[in-house]
Amino acid sequence: MDNNRSWVGTWATSPAPYETGMGFSNLTLRMCPRISIGGDTLRVRVSNAYGGGNLVIGAATVGIRDQGAAIQPGSERKLTFGGSGPATVAARALAISDPVKLEAEPLADLAVSLYLPGEMPPGFQITGRYARQTNYLSPPGDFTAEIKMPVGAITDEWFFVSGIDVLTSKETGGVVAFGDSLTDANISTHDTYNRWPDQLARRMTARRAGRHLGVMNQGLGGNRILHDLRGDSGLRRFDRDVLAQPGVTHAVVMLGTNDLRNSLGDPGQEATGEQMIAGLGQMVQRAKARGIKLIGATLTPFENETFMPGSWNPEREEHRAAFNNWIREGGAFDGVVDFDEALRDPGCPTRMLPIYDCGDGLHPSDLGYCRMGDAIDLALFD
Repeated sequence: MDNNRSWVGTWATSPAPYETGMGFSNLTLRMCPRISIGGDTLRVRVSNAYGGGNLVIGAATVGIRDQGAAIQPGSERKLTFGGSGPATVAARALAISDPVKLEAEPLADLAVSLYLPGEMPPGFQITGRYARQTNYLSPPGDFTAEIKMPVGAITDEWFFVSGIDVLTSKETGGVVAFGDSLTDANISTHDTYNRWPDQLARRMTARRAGRHLGVMNQGLGGNRILHDLRGDSGLRRFDRDVLAQPGVTHAVVMLGTNDLRNSLGDPGQEATGEQMIAGLGQMVQRAKARGIKLIGATLTPFENETFMPGSWNPEREEHRAAFNNWIREGGAFDGVVDFDEALRDPGCPTRMLPIYDCGDGLHPSDLGYCRMGDAIDLALFD
């Protein structure tokens, strides 16, 4: 490898156990991530973090996406793992492909195809999560090398593909967006790339000066700081989803809303502002020990939530306010992003401004998500 270049994540998604018991057998997956920074050499990360057995890959390719499930002719590249086309990823493990030469522009759409020859029953625990965009499943067979892959079904999930890295200059850094459904962009419009990390990546690409950084979205719907829910808690997955990301230099953490909401209704999981502060403080220590700048993001208001009625009450609002004040004024972080100020209604600060609300009082609209991306001071990353 060129000693003047190093690997940096240009796209990522956080693995989590797939919830609906879907199984696969003798088909090709074509996942279509949109990268942030470009490069001429890349590699693909494949996760079997929640698999109940070995993940057998019969063949794999990567290319530049054209339209739908098609890739641009001439851009297809065979992926190998340790020099071999077929690969086996052990249960709970990660596999990184060998580097391939492929010229990918910033904000390019890629297509990563995996042929899964074996039987994967619904109880296998396929590692996947919401994509907010269209991905593709083939009819039976290996179509990894096909320019126009036949489509047997579409999905709005990510399956197994968990990261794309590019080989780039050592001056280039990486920023991880670490959060819950408001980072994953629940209820945003599919195939429009309106997540706030998407907007951050567009702004990073458009600016003429400042440090070059890849953006990796590690938002996970339902995620909490303190307790597991639909996957590992923020404290448990922090090492995997932040510290272990290639080339990471910065992270923006927005977690705590689901701790407050306590959707399981478990009295033992009713979180206080003090407990949440202690949990996030652990992340601060771990990031600083690795030389990663951690940027704290305030929690947005949700008084009029209808997504799960009854989630808000005055006591939980007091804990949200105390938590936000600590983020703003506690001095623990290397920088602050005030998403609360960006989205709240000035006339009723315990609620989102209606134009930024998707309609459920909890999740932003497309405009609201982009407003979050615009609220980030890019000087925090220089």
